[in-house]
Amino acid sequence: MKTVEPNGGAFGGKFPSRYILCLLGSVGLGIIYGLKTNFHVAIVSMVNHTAVGGSEHGDDEHSEDGPFAWSKLIQGLLLSSYFWGYMVAELPGGRLAETLSAKWVMFAAILCNVIAALLSPIMAKLHFGALLVLRIIQGLGGGVTFPAMHVLLAHWAPPGERGVMSSIVYSGTALGTVIFMLAAGIIGAKLNWELIFYIEGGASAIWLIFWIFLTADTPSKQKLISQEERDYIMTQLHQGGPKKELKMPWKASMLSPAFLAILIAHTCSNWGWYMVLVELPLYMKTVLKFKLADNSFLTALPFLTMWIFSMIFSKIMDTLRNKGVITTTTARKIATGVASVVPLICFVCLCYVEDQKISVALMTCAVTAIGAMFCGFLANHIDIAPNFAGTLVAVTNCIATIPGIAVPFAVSALTEKDPSISSWRILFWITVGMYVVEVIVFTIFGSGEEQPWNEAGGEDETATGEGQPLKSAPTKA
Repeated sequence: MKTVEPNGGAFGGKFPSRYILCLLGSVGLGIIYGLKTNFHVAIVSMVNHTAVGGSEHGDDEHSEDGPFAWSKLIQGLLLSSYFWGYMVAELPGGRLAETLSAKWVMFAAILCNVIAALLSPIMAKLHFGALLVLRIIQGLGGGVTFPAMHVLLAHWAPPGERGVMSSIVYSGTALGTVIFMLAAGIIGAKLNWELIFYIEGGASAIWLIFWIFLTADTPSKQKLISQEERDYIMTQLHQGGPKKELKMPWKASMLSPAFLAILIAHTCSNWGWYMVLVELPLYMKTVLKFKLADNSFLTALPFLTMWIFSMIFSKIMDTLRNKGVITTTTARKIATGVASVVPLICFVCLCYVEDQKISVALMTCAVTAIGAMFCGFLANHIDIAPNFAGTLVAVTNCIATIPGIAVPFAVSALTEKDPSISSWRILFWITVGMYVVEVIVFTIFGSGEEQPWNEAGGEDETATGEGQPLKSAPTKA
């Protein structure tokens, strides 16, 4: 019997509540990534480059020096401090989202980022140490967002829509990065660096109101939802009854081949992600002599095509799964394969191409294909263990943050003395190697099946025996 997928939710019942949650989650992650990366743009206008000797973080064509004589060391500390808080917050954030409230964990994350953004100009004038603390606080907020959204998706996404809903949510990271960075560039050039924080931070605060009134931790707690949609989601996920306290099965999960496959794929993929997000613009500027300031559209284009592609591709994967053409395991492996093999080929080509137009086309193709990861390994934590999806993504995202720290160091070490294409070829081949490891490991060990340890805590360690652990409805093989 075919399952009817009901609509009905907020705004007069015209939009399904589960997709309102996804859209707001996508905007929320866009805000987190935007408020993280806008500092990379703002710092170019904040630093007195004449006093400290040039800029490594932006165009050399800045119109005037800023007020702060921050040394290269201080600039590096300010730029990297976000990751200190980010990595520390991952695991506690995952457990808080699972045991208390993912909705309010997400709210607190955005709130502290908004407040930190609004206070940044004041703290910068006070002392760079005060700004450093704010950046760490922003990182703490950013670190809990992925675990919180994974928990919410585990409670709201029917198995047949998991790929699409995950793509909607996590593609916001790319779109938010581009929108905020472009806006920051315009505001900084036309107005001043302080308004970057005030305008973008203030605009982001609007999200908090919508999040409070339009979202809930579970369908059973959501007031703005039709009974049909609530019943549909809860039936698909076998939700119902009092919530059980499930103890995290650390040993079983951390030694699970299915989980380790996600961990390795996430880490290797992030190396490539940070290469295209942070370092390729530097490559375009130094090697290709590409003036990014005059080509902001081409800089943003790959992330726009990535967003569109991820929506279309995830819908295709979910449709094929729902029709029984492919299994969940196959869908996740195909998506992860696309997100690794296509960029791999593009990076190999970049090693031997120095033409501006061809290089831009290759970069656009690579970034676009990476969008398949949103319905690949990044959605896979929920497949294998919906009860612990928040903690699992916290672990993988924490480890996968290491490339975010390592990539800039590797680029600096190799290009400092020789910024030519020769040094970049070494970096590109390292990236190719990472993608090879990702696709091989995930293809062999990846799984879309729920693992036995997902409910082990509920069976062995819960005294009352009441309620139902979160469990995905079986899909066609």
